Amino acid sequence: MRKINLLLISVLLGSILSAQTYTPTAENLTARKEFQDMKFGMFIHWGASSVLGAGEWVMNQRNIRVNEYTNLMRVFNPIDFDAKKWVATAKSAGMQYITFITRHHDGFSNFDTKQSDWKITNTLYGKDALKQLADECHKQGIKLFCYYSLLDWYRDDYQYETGKTGKGTGRTKKSNWNSYIAFMKAQLTELLTNYGEISGIWFDGHWDQLDNDHDKSLQSKVNWHYDEIYPLIHKLQPKCLISNNHHLSPIPGEDFQAFEKDLPGNNTTGFGGASVSQLPLETCETMNDAWGYNMTDRKFKTVPALIHYMVNAAGRNANFLLNVGPMPNGVIQTEFTDTLAAVGKWTTQYGNSIYGTRGNIIPPQEWGVVTAKGKTAFVHILNKNKLQQPFVFIPAMKEKITGAVLMKNKTEVKFKQIPEGVFIYLDGILLDNIDTIIQLTIQ
Repeated sequence: MRKINLLLISVLLGSILSAQTYTPTAENLTARKEFQDMKFGMFIHWGASSVLGAGEWVMNQRNIRVNEYTNLMRVFNPIDFDAKKWVATAKSAGMQYITFITRHHDGFSNFDTKQSDWKITNTLYGKDALKQLADECHKQGIKLFCYYSLLDWYRDDYQYETGKTGKGTGRTKKSNWNSYIAFMKAQLTELLTNYGEISGIWFDGHWDQLDNDHDKSLQSKVNWHYDEIYPLIHKLQPKCLISNNHHLSPIPGEDFQAFEKDLPGNNTTGFGGASVSQLPLETCETMNDAWGYNMTDRKFKTVPALIHYMVNAAGRNANFLLNVGPMPNGVIQTEFTDTLAAVGKWTTQYGNSIYGTRGNIIPPQEWGVVTAKGKTAFVHILNKNKLQQPFVFIPAMKEKITGAVLMKNKTEVKFKQIPEGVFIYLDGILLDNIDTIIQLTIQ
């Protein structure tokens, strides 16, 4: 047992050291900045699993066997899928990019891959959803990122024997890890060759091969060959950003750090806890409790709650990736579209306090956060009930402030600057129930 562990560690260290030679290109660094500027994106979980209306983990949760699950090919027929409407919904909400599920843990590919028959173009629908979405994103100026699952509950060659999930899907053949790595590399090559500009690859599933959910090391039970996969991506499209939802600190070759259902630095869900890196940051969240379509999930988040999430993310220098799970017919349900339209009204009026800004100007306060862009800082009062006095104090603000106004109507706001920071006085100001934004002009 000791020899096996030593060999595994040696293989992993070799892979990590090889990946450490990664130096981002100028194109990649520019893409990172553009990514940070976008601030708000749409996550889309959708595929054959949507037919069952019980979320994207249904195959694993119900122990549906591969031969049974394959029957979804005969009933998944999203005749109402309209890429133009999806992109328009994202744009009207103020979203700047879309991250689309190209292949989730059930192994189903939403694109016309030549590496597998388990794909959308072999369903009754018969069309390449990714191609339609990519063309529409490029047409409407929306950046497209591709979610790609590292783990697979469907394929025999995946190392399911050592994985933590997908144990009940009826696979009996011995896995072939080299075959599986070759399969992933071939699919990633297709994604980055056949669909125009892809702004990022968003990996998920690394955690399936960790010893436990709280293992914060890279000592996976398998060698994921990131030292081969990451350079392949950057070679095919140098601007393409890489992120990996492994819930660990980033490793060389990754271009932004993902946080799942938590703000950077927090760990309220059990998915967090990783140290916050200097890379661009992103946090993702659902509009109800489910990622994929779940017809009985009625726990819809309110418009104020989602706006608060977005602003809190920006205040921590992170993007906000908000998920929708379209119905099996390809339509995004009205509970989502109505909420997104309301969020869009807010971003239309106040988006300038988010887009292109940077956070971590000051540590998050009980009352809210601060974002900044150029010579302007935006003070977001999100929790007026947390104010102990009719003012807010911005600690350690050394830059000279020459003016303060309400962003809503440009009404002047009184302030006082001292060496320790800036007092902003709120006497006579009717505070907004969602976000009172005070715009500070910096000399």
